[in-house]
Amino acid sequence: MPYIENSHYETDFIFQNGHISTIYSGIIRKLGSPDYDRERLDLPDGDFLLLDKYVQNKEMAILLCHGLEGDSRKNYNNACANYFIEKGFSVFAWNNRSCGGEMNLLPKLYHHGSIDDLEFVVKHLCKKNFKKIFLVGFSLGGDQILNYLGRNTIPPQVKAAVAISAPFQLRSSSEKLQEGLSKIYLSRFIRKIRTKIAAKVLQFPDAVPSDAGKSIKNFDDVVARFIVPVHGGYRDLEDYYLQASPGNSVDGIKLPILVINAWDDPILGKDDHPVKLAKNHDYLFLETPHHGGHCAFPLKISKNPYSVVRAYEFFKEVEG
Repeated sequence: MPYIENSHYETDFIFQNGHISTIYSGIIRKLGSPDYDRERLDLPDGDFLLLDKYVQNKEMAILLCHGLEGDSRKNYNNACANYFIEKGFSVFAWNNRSCGGEMNLLPKLYHHGSIDDLEFVVKHLCKKNFKKIFLVGFSLGGDQILNYLGRNTIPPQVKAAVAISAPFQLRSSSEKLQEGLSKIYLSRFIRKIRTKIAAKVLQFPDAVPSDAGKSIKNFDDVVARFIVPVHGGYRDLEDYYLQASPGNSVDGIKLPILVINAWDDPILGKDDHPVKLAKNHDYLFLETPHHGGHCAFPLKISKNPYSVVRAYEFFKEVEG
C-alpha cells in the first residue's frame, strides 16, 4: 500500500536536526525567485488574489501553494519553481488573501480550510488550456490542497499533487507549536498574524471584533477570536479543527497525492504522520523521512531540496 517507509532521503550530519534544517532552509539560505509576471485575479466576492507566473510550456503547469504567513516568493516556493522551470514546466505561484505584498479588501484573511480561492485559481489555470496541471503545497498550502482534493470535484486537467510538511490534524500541530523550541516558530507566526488582524480591526470595525487581535498567544486564539467570528462556517474552535484538518477529508481524494512529512519536523505533532490512513488509502502516498525539518529537506550534493526532486519524480511516476 502507498506508505513509503524506507525513504531515500539522506543529508549531512548537521542537517539531521529538524530545527537546524528548518532555520537554514527558511531563513539563512537565500534563493532568488524566477522572473515572474504578476497577475491580479478579481474574485466574485469583490476581493482579489495575486498570482505570479512563468509561462514557457502550454502542456504542463505547476501550481505552488505557500505556507502560513508566507507568500509566492518564499525560499521553499523559489526552490520548487526554479527546479520545475529547469525541467520545462510553466510555473504559477499564488498568494492567499493579504499575502504577496498587498492587503486584501475584505475582512477575512485565509486559513487551512480555505479552499474556495484555491479552486478559483485552479479553474483560472484550466481556462489557459494546459493539458496537465500539478499541485505542490507547503505546510498550510499542503493542507489547502488536501482539503481541496478531498472535498471538491476536481477538473480532469489536474493530474496529481504533492503536499510537503502538511499538518494532518491541526489540533496536534497547534499543541506541538507550544512545546520547547517550537515556540520560536509560533512567535514568528503570531507576530505577523496579530499585525494583520489589527489592520482588519481598523479597516472593518463593524465586522471584526475590536478585541480580535489582543492577547493572541497561540493558534487556538487566532481561530477562536478571528477565524470563527469573521470567516464563518464554524461553530467554535473544535468545529474548526474538525472541519479544517485534512486528515478528516482525505477519504474523498481520488487522484494521486504524495505527502512528505519528516519525523523531526518541529511543527508537526504526534498525529501528523498518518501511517495507518495511508496504508488503507488508494491514492494517498505518505513518505516519512527520519530527517528533513519543516519545508526544508536539504540534500548533500544538490542545491535542490529532496522534497522538490521527489515531487518531480512522483509526477513522472504517476503519469507514466
